[in-house]
Amino acid sequence: MKSIIFICLGNICRSPLAEGVAKVKAKELGLNIKVDSAGLSTCHNGENPCPISLNLAKKHGIDISNIISQHISEFSLDSYTLVVALDESNKEELKRVGINAKKLGDFGFEGRDVADLYYEPYRGNEVWEMIDRGVLNILKSLQ
Repeated sequence: MKSIIFICLGNICRSPLAEGVAKVKAKELGLNIKVDSAGLSTCHNGENPCPISLNLAKKHGIDISNIISQHISEFSLDSYTLVVALDESNKEELKRVGINAKKLGDFGFEGRDVADLYYEPYRGNEVWEMIDRGVLNILKSLQ
């Protein structure tokens, strides 16, 4: 079975949003793909997604309220078909620990970073657009 894991810093904003979108879109496309998300930091372990991400997902008919933040150490990242970082600093940190990752922005956005809603909550619509389209492009590339 193919598998994807989305990685951001705290696993409470962007990566759980990407996980939720990927699960819904994979189901719509009839794909059997394992989807997870994790954070590089342990500072939010055990927390639900932030209210901004919860509301963005809900606005688009996706419930991510059951996702709980987990650190990358909880996963065998090298077992995933695709490890997707949400920005360049996440990708570089993964590279530093020996994990080859792609950026979500590499899938239709000329390698751009996905803005961190924790620090830039006003960029919600832009973040949604990148995650929604980028995830679809990722799933199509795995078909």
